[in-house]
Amino acid sequence: MRIIRDFHYVETHDRGASAAIGNFDGVHLGHQAVINLARQADERIPLGVVTFEPHPREHFAPDSPPFRLMSARARASRLKKLGVKKLYELNFNTSLATLSPEEFAQKVIHQGLGLSHIVVGTDFCFGKGRAGSAADLRRYGQDFGFSVTIADLIEDGNETISSTAIRTALSNGNPKKAAQMLGHWHRIESVVVRGEQRGRELGFPTANLSIEGLHPPMYGVYAVLIDILDGQHLGAYQGVASLGVRPMFGENQPNLETYLFDFSGDLYGTTLSIGFVDFLRPEKTFDTQNELIAQMAHDCHQARTKLRTP
Repeated sequence: MRIIRDFHYVETHDRGASAAIGNFDGVHLGHQAVINLARQADERIPLGVVTFEPHPREHFAPDSPPFRLMSARARASRLKKLGVKKLYELNFNTSLATLSPEEFAQKVIHQGLGLSHIVVGTDFCFGKGRAGSAADLRRYGQDFGFSVTIADLIEDGNETISSTAIRTALSNGNPKKAAQMLGHWHRIESVVVRGEQRGRELGFPTANLSIEGLHPPMYGVYAVLIDILDGQHLGAYQGVASLGVRPMFGENQPNLETYLFDFSGDLYGTTLSIGFVDFLRPEKTFDTQNELIAQMAHDCHQARTKLRTP
């Protein structure tokens, strides 16, 4: 998959794609449906996705609480698995944000990226002040020579599948509901950093990941699936993870600490993808270290049971 970040400089072989447009945070089932329509429009031409980095919400409200379900790297990895060949990850800046809907259609989609077909959701808005609608985009496509498909929203029961609904499920400690809407386990992907090595001292060495910039699921302990994405231990594992601020040890930055079952090795600097399968319990403090160790052993037993049929 090729990643193109500047619509002003697009090589000839990266033009002419059939592309879905959106933020694709989480790459949930609704996003996947839009991408599949772009794929089906003309299978003779490359499948593309047009998205933005940073997320427009981060541009307009940089001090808002973290809300993203996945990093740009994790999103790109997921899109590649879906068969996307051209990822137009456009730099969202003031210049792009101030384009009118017509200017966006003409300068970005037509002249810049040279797309032949566009697929958007029925709630798609674009251009300065989100003034352009999906219907407007179809009209501009007629003017500038690209076709447009407008996709219906996908529902899970009586609820429309959306990144907002998935965030709510995760905040409520319900990763299974989130997975139903995502079509895959919710994952946090990041590089292992050095922690305070308390887990090693307690007999449960953990891989520590930062969750900076990401929407945090409910703090607590989870049964997880782990993919080691690089390094000498490449592969799939199972484990238990603690997400939160570790209240027993004072005030701490939120992070994700993961214990891999039946594993021994150095993971510092390695990229892990942690899939949240089931919520086991909330964070809590213990009167003694021995009580904590006993609880951790119980967490591991419970996680192994849950992961037999994830």
